[in-house]
Amino acid sequence: MTNAYVFGAVRTPRGRGRAGKGALSQLHPQELLAQTLQQLLAVTGADAQQIDDVIIGCVSQAGEQGGNIAKNAVMHAGLPQHVAGVTLNRFCGSGQQAVNFAAMGVLAGVQDLVIGGGVESMSRQPIGSDGAGIDGNHENLRKKIFQVPQGISADLVAAREGIRREELDAFAADSQRKAGAAMAENRFGRSLFAVRDPATGAVLLDRDENPRPETTAESLAKLPAAFEAMGAHVPGPDGASLDQIALRNYPDTPAIAHVHTAGNSSGIVDGAAAVLVGSQAFAQRSGLRPRARIRAMAVLAAEPVLMLTAPAPASQKALKQAGMSVGDIDLWEINEAFAVVPLETIRRLNIDPSRVNVNGGAIALGHPLGATGAMLLGTALDELERRGLATALVTMCIGGGQGIATILERV
Repeated sequence: MTNAYVFGAVRTPRGRGRAGKGALSQLHPQELLAQTLQQLLAVTGADAQQIDDVIIGCVSQAGEQGGNIAKNAVMHAGLPQHVAGVTLNRFCGSGQQAVNFAAMGVLAGVQDLVIGGGVESMSRQPIGSDGAGIDGNHENLRKKIFQVPQGISADLVAAREGIRREELDAFAADSQRKAGAAMAENRFGRSLFAVRDPATGAVLLDRDENPRPETTAESLAKLPAAFEAMGAHVPGPDGASLDQIALRNYPDTPAIAHVHTAGNSSGIVDGAAAVLVGSQAFAQRSGLRPRARIRAMAVLAAEPVLMLTAPAPASQKALKQAGMSVGDIDLWEINEAFAVVPLETIRRLNIDPSRVNVNGGAIALGHPLGATGAMLLGTALDELERRGLATALVTMCIGGGQGIATILERV
């Protein structure tokens, strides 16, 4: 078995995902992804003729993001006609899964050079625009398992773990502070590129648009709970409230205290990312120097109503595969879908918090669903190199109770 090496990673800035207001909202997502593919090839110097496949994560595959956006963006980017493209959906883990699938093709020895990545224009294709709903869609599944919205699951996790609103707000304020410091020091500069208007060439966005580094825990404390009214008043299929449905599976939890807000949950943004993965044979043939190798990958699923607690066991599965322990990981990227997710993962695995999300996370920067996992892999690699460290683990919570993990080792 060969190694799967990472030769480069790029991403767009994250633009606010508000229709007509975010800096990237005027761009078709095919254009956003096409510029990302072009940038990846430009910075790595890889020969596009040698690409075996392009694998792209995208969650809302409808409208402008339908019709296999991966292949459409490959064509739009001007890549050779023989380069194929496929679009996948593992909910929030889609971009990370795309990179993992790229690595699997290389590890299997059937491919030499693959691009994995993701795209999501949340300003143009909002959550739910694919019409699938959040509860499994089909009535027969609803009768077996009714999946409540993730925000209610996040509040349920906090209730069961005894994590208070003050802890969540403190974590969120720290995410904003760290992201602000990272931007001020240009820590994202190696991966980040300026997105341009395709008609005029003018720069549309060259820095992340979502962070608010002036945020404090005190200002966050003034925000209303985001999911309290939904939990109490929106009925499920049998007339029970969403809170009541969530609590049925956990009779030892007397109530859900709604503690997540717009300020301690991930931001809605637009963005795209791409990672170049190849074999040792490609490295020798091309003369390109790999930056890291993908040492282990894992996915698994936990309970689908609680939903957000799988990053810890997915990470344990990847660590076991690599013959490593929690203490062997220098840097952790735990996606901040909600503040409770990294806090629960840190607690469950006994991770040193100073190693987690050192440049902030999705609470500050935003979470472009299908692209975030690929973005985090690039962020982790850049920071390993900046600090002269060796290993990073990227993990995300995913709808349906799933979790995903990838271990990078710097070359």
